[in-house]
Amino acid sequence: MKIAILTFQGFNELDSLIALGILNRVRKPGWRVALCCPEPEVTSMNGVTIRAQSLLEEARLADAVIVGSGIRTREVAADPPLLRRLALDPKRQLIAAQCSGTLLLAKLGLLGTVPACTDLTTRPWVQEAGVEVLNQSFHAQGNIATAGGCLASPYLAAWIIARTEGPEVAAAALHYVAPVGEKDEYVSRAMANITPCLPHPAPMS
Repeated sequence: MKIAILTFQGFNELDSLIALGILNRVRKPGWRVALCCPEPEVTSMNGVTIRAQSLLEEARLADAVIVGSGIRTREVAADPPLLRRLALDPKRQLIAAQCSGTLLLAKLGLLGTVPACTDLTTRPWVQEAGVEVLNQSFHAQGNIATAGGCLASPYLAAWIIARTEGPEVAAAALHYVAPVGEKDEYVSRAMANITPCLPHPAPMS
């Protein structure tokens, strides 16, 4: 299982790195999670520079992709040569987007008539792209999921784990990172958000 977290210049650390940490709670041979960037190094909205673990072109080979957000997402969305480096396909990939990452899915034509979630700042831009925006933290339909709000990033990670390894594995990953003294409540709330959006029967092979 290969998972790419698309991480651009000006990225939001909470989106890319929280998802990276939760997804890596799955310990099994062949499970690989990588920060996938347009350049060898990218710098976050708060000045944190990280080294890419893979480049954008490799995302097309991933089984699942998370499109992270950041303060320069509109620039990415307006850069056709950069967008052409992506060849995502929801027929064969799980594709998830966080906050302004939803705008990129809209610009790539991947949402179609699927309603989506995003942050409050990005909401009007996604609507301008012709996508219905929901007033909720998470939504998934078929192989596409979106989340709104930085701290909704665990929902995307849990959705990917639930789709590929099963809800019990997703709940265990969330339980590990949840605050002490609130673990059961946190996991229950998170799973209540994603479980209605899981296919039946799950998981996907």
